[in-house]
Amino acid sequence: MEFTADELSAVLKRLRRAEGQIRGVIQMIEDGRDCGDVVTQLAAVSRALDRAGFKIIATGLRQCATGPGDGDVTVNQERLEKLFLSLA
Repeated sequence: MEFTADELSAVLKRLRRAEGQIRGVIQMIEDGRDCGDVVTQLAAVSRALDRAGFKIIATGLRQCATGPGDGDVTVNQERLEKLFLSLA
């Protein structure tokens, strides 16, 4: 996939945020924190990863839909549906 510098920055920022949240969850588990707190943070990590995935798809929709190296710009609807469902 090819992104502009701004698009790439936004995606990487979301992924780094999720990475930090995962480290936080690991630390919470190691510290024996309350189960509810851990689950809340896991849900936040999940949302962060979902948002990164949606940003990638929204940004590179045509590239994702047509596949790598395809010269054909015809959208492959089945592939596009699979991409969206994989994040659902």
